[in-house]
Amino acid sequence: MVNSLHALFQAIATATSEQTLRHRLMDSMGDHFRTERWGVYLLDNHDHLASVDVIGVSDSFVERYEQMGRAVDPVMGYVMENHAPAHEELVLPGGEWKQSALYQYCCSEYDHEHIMTGPIVGQGHLIGTIHFARKTGARAFDAKNLAELGAVCSHVSACLAALRRSSAYLFPDNLLAKRLTLRERQIADLVAKGLTNAEIGTELWITQNTVKQALKRMFRKLEVSARAELVAKLRN
Repeated sequence: MVNSLHALFQAIATATSEQTLRHRLMDSMGDHFRTERWGVYLLDNHDHLASVDVIGVSDSFVERYEQMGRAVDPVMGYVMENHAPAHEELVLPGGEWKQSALYQYCCSEYDHEHIMTGPIVGQGHLIGTIHFARKTGARAFDAKNLAELGAVCSHVSACLAALRRSSAYLFPDNLLAKRLTLRERQIADLVAKGLTNAEIGTELWITQNTVKQALKRMFRKLEVSARAELVAKLRN
């Protein structure tokens, strides 16, 4: 396990873009933590959800969690308060987990018997989280898993901070660009490079329809009606 984690650390450290970092995490973490369900949630500059990458987790669960689960998630609450990884037995020992609102509203229906969450931090703030879940019959997460997740989160936090500091968006100082979220600025950057909606979706790990809807919001914010006009307005 130590060697495999070192390989993961190296993969994280050598990521040349945020997209590459996310791809490498999604490709590797399930094997390291012996689970079929995991995800990476990243926030934008306004603390809104910018991206969600999940494996083995349905879109319906993600939607329900965002609508009603996050607010009552005791593990997430611990992570937000302490900027440290946690699992359900650490936060709610002695069987209290299955009595919690999160388990009853979300996890029980989707067979998330055990959960573990770790923080991605930057400049003293929570800028994302890494989530794991195990099904009924699987072992609960333990102290070793927490220590390993803490190490992974430290490497991800450092890498993401470096990438965001050096990220050369085409419109870094444009006042109009500040109307856009981080994700929307990423899309604008790729539009300016000539990528299609499908290619942008592949690059950012989102659906083509998500790109389309994001562009509609961006057009409204910048009061434009076409991709070329959007790029020209941001450049000027």
